Amino acid sequence: MASDGARKQFWKRSNSKVPGSIQHVYGAQHPPFDPLLHGTLLKAAPKAPATPVKAKRISTFQEFESNTSDAWDAGEDDDGLLAMAAESLNTDVVMETAHRVLRNHSQRQERRKPQEAPGPEQEPQPSAEPPSVPSGDLRLVKSVSESHTSCPADSAGDTAPLQRSQSLPHSVAAAVGGTSDPSALSSSALSEREASRLDKFKQLLAGPNTDLEELRKLSWSGIPKPVRPMTWKLLSGYLPANVDRRPATLQRKQKEYFAFIEHYYDSRNDDVHQDTYRQIHIDIPRMSPEALILQPKVTEIFERILFIWAIRHPASGYVQGINDLVTPFFVVFMCEHIEEEDVDAADVSRVPADVLRDVEADTYWCVSKLLDGIQDNYTFAQPGIQMKVKMLEELVSRIDEQVHRHLDQHEVRYLQFAFRWMNNLLMREVPLHCTIRLWDTYQSEPDGFSHFHLYVCAAFLVRWRKEILEERDFQELLLFLQNLPTAHWGNEDISLLLAEAYRLKFAFADAPNHYKK
Repeated sequence: MASDGARKQFWKRSNSKVPGSIQHVYGAQHPPFDPLLHGTLLKAAPKAPATPVKAKRISTFQEFESNTSDAWDAGEDDDGLLAMAAESLNTDVVMETAHRVLRNHSQRQERRKPQEAPGPEQEPQPSAEPPSVPSGDLRLVKSVSESHTSCPADSAGDTAPLQRSQSLPHSVAAAVGGTSDPSALSSSALSEREASRLDKFKQLLAGPNTDLEELRKLSWSGIPKPVRPMTWKLLSGYLPANVDRRPATLQRKQKEYFAFIEHYYDSRNDDVHQDTYRQIHIDIPRMSPEALILQPKVTEIFERILFIWAIRHPASGYVQGINDLVTPFFVVFMCEHIEEEDVDAADVSRVPADVLRDVEADTYWCVSKLLDGIQDNYTFAQPGIQMKVKMLEELVSRIDEQVHRHLDQHEVRYLQFAFRWMNNLLMREVPLHCTIRLWDTYQSEPDGFSHFHLYVCAAFLVRWRKEILEERDFQELLLFLQNLPTAHWGNEDISLLLAEAYRLKFAFADAPNHYKK
């Protein structure tokens, strides 16, 4: 393993600016890599040599990746690990923690085996555990997926903590990746963990003053459906941490929003505003999920939200792409008031009018808070997006030079496919329930929608490295990148994507801060 000195030299080998440096970008800052399924990038851990070998200087990202690893615990100490990862960790500490976590996990699995043994009249069930892993490799334990397409899952813990090896062999990834059924964990253990996780959220939210830092740590690995609406309102900065002030704040902000409606909305047909309103009116039917958006009441709500925001933010006005950012907030807040598990099946016309008014106002203010951090994505010429696409190109060139060179050789420009990734925050690339899971983490990260989104985009691109390298034609390559096969993705895929993005952020771009010593 490389020495600390070698690592320092590795991080200093390039003087170019990288994401995570102290160079600030005005307004929106920076916005995904998951080589999970591609054995060409990830290599199995080499056998220990019989004789001592002199430490080799790390010169590529792939070499760095093969010499480092993390483990994410499946138990209740996941938040502790996340907190530890934010500190200055050396490789010995990381490896010691990883092996301890895996050892504890294996012991728990062994203790459960006698309880899960089939009865005399029952047929043995196939084991849901992944195959044994060589001693040099770490096991991946998948998160629990939410099964609903448009609503978050009813389970208390919709996603497990991020758990994966930083250098996961292809064979192990395929074995674990092929099991998306939550029954891979025993139902009793799963229920216990879900209930415990939900209790943690409820205790935090019920206190007189919610500890927002603790709430962010707990929310990083997914927010349970019952507490997601309140958690999003707190993490977005819409509601105060003090529980006694929340009702008055809600009432005041809702009243303020409908005062805007009364004052501005009638001007939508004026000459100065009719083009804005017309574009909004055209764009909304193109959104998804269609069964929800095309309901007249929902269309009217979205038109009012987008028009009021555009009038009150003349520096950017309405820009295509902003309309998509309304949907996750609206769906999350609506799920609190409807019985249907799938929000697409909900008849919004049956929801009480006062509830719809509250949801509309809450959605407007949360969208406004989000856009405050990325508004230069939507000002004239959209400089924020152009800057982020350029930073993505530089980041990918350092992460996976082969993929970067392949795109360049076939004259595929990052702006041709990544512009939409930044403009819509990947909402057009993954199903809505995956977007909601993604946003759990974005709202837990500092500048998640601007800075952390860049690493998610890098992880997302390199996730498809095998397919990208197999395409030898410009048109086919571009079409693939613009229509990635994610229709059947679940939240376990998003959790793995986020884990890879976090590793990139910590190990690659932010490494100088952690290796100062």
